[in-house]
Amino acid sequence: MRRLIVPALISALLASPALAATCGNTSAGFDTWKQAFSSEAKRAGVRKAGLQALAAAQYARRTISADRNQKSFKYSLEKFMQIRGSATIVAQGRKRKARNPDFYAALERQYGVPAGVLIAIHGMETAFGSYMGDSQVVSAIVTLTYDCRRSDFFRPHALGALKLVDQGAITPATLGAKHGELGHTQFLPGNALQYGRDWDGDGRVDFYNMGDALASTANYLRQKGWNPGKGYQPGEPNYRVLKEWNAASVYQQSLAIMGRQIDG
Repeated sequence: MRRLIVPALISALLASPALAATCGNTSAGFDTWKQAFSSEAKRAGVRKAGLQALAAAQYARRTISADRNQKSFKYSLEKFMQIRGSATIVAQGRKRKARNPDFYAALERQYGVPAGVLIAIHGMETAFGSYMGDSQVVSAIVTLTYDCRRSDFFRPHALGALKLVDQGAITPATLGAKHGELGHTQFLPGNALQYGRDWDGDGRVDFYNMGDALASTANYLRQKGWNPGKGYQPGEPNYRVLKEWNAASVYQQSLAIMGRQIDG
């Protein structure tokens, strides 16, 4: 009798949503995984629009290819800055600051983050909004959550993306980077949900609006420990906070250098 019961119990457990949401390294199990992840999303508070976006998400092959072939962070600092066009970012960044000094001054008054840092991030991430990506944010971030390589890291961002859909901040068709980052400064969706700020006061946080995006970026850095009025060069109090934006050392170093050059 016990030999009959145990296999039945195992089959029942394997069929439960909590255990069925297992990661995969190919597209083969993606649809099954989405069905199971839908139960998790419901428990996390995702509503109808977000669940529909999850159901419609497609396996993002270009995202997986990009995730497997990241090279730029392995370059030397000099090579990295050359590839990212640091000289152009600094030159254009100084002009942007000069054209709109009151905007950047207001951001610094409210969040304590100087213009040079925000402008350097804006330039590094999207060339000042000129290219914000060509991948569907929801599909990209859901695919990365399904993929076994960094599933746990991307899970809160997948839930964040679905909640942003619920809020009307993005749609299933919203485009961003191949890893699901969105807007002018390429926020991961979970961070966008948590740190987003409505700078222009229109009642919604729009990461494709420069004011909202830069205010959200400044708020993120402040919440991560930015100390207003303190320096951000190596050895200074705010240098470590730059790493909160991007963990790569060459990125952190580049922001410090370009921010100082923009701020003069």
